[in-house]
Amino acid sequence: MALAVPEVGSPAPDFTLDTTSGTPFTLSAQQGKHNVLLAFFPLAFTSTCTAEMCAFTDDYAAFQAKDVTVLPISVDAVPSLKEYKAKYHMAVDLASDFKRVASKAYGTLMEHTFFSTRAYFLIDKQGIVRWAHVEASPGHRRENAEILAEIAKL
Repeated sequence: MALAVPEVGSPAPDFTLDTTSGTPFTLSAQQGKHNVLLAFFPLAFTSTCTAEMCAFTDDYAAFQAKDVTVLPISVDAVPSLKEYKAKYHMAVDLASDFKRVASKAYGTLMEHTFFSTRAYFLIDKQGIVRWAHVEASPGHRRENAEILAEIAKL
């Protein structure tokens, strides 16, 4: 059974996930404070994911300047994500969806592999989904220029 992807204009499903910072991230706690880019990615230490996470680090200041918290999410456990973040000197904190709660809520969980496909959800300060893109294949990714162009529309 395919899970539903939240519609643009609808409230973003809330969740709390453990992160590499050691502090849990609760989406609803960001309301009124920051816009949030959820960036679901399949697995740490894979080539496309690593290129994507390093690009988020390269453009970290651009996202911060737009008041956007970038939250990459994978099903990897926190210790694996901490090692991944350290190995590639990533600026962003990574979130572990080990129990697949967020992946199911956002319709990104691929049942046959039990990890998430690559997908992006831009959520505004009111907690509303303003842009969503689910890749046709987990090997594809959006470039930051495209994501920043969507952010500019907020």
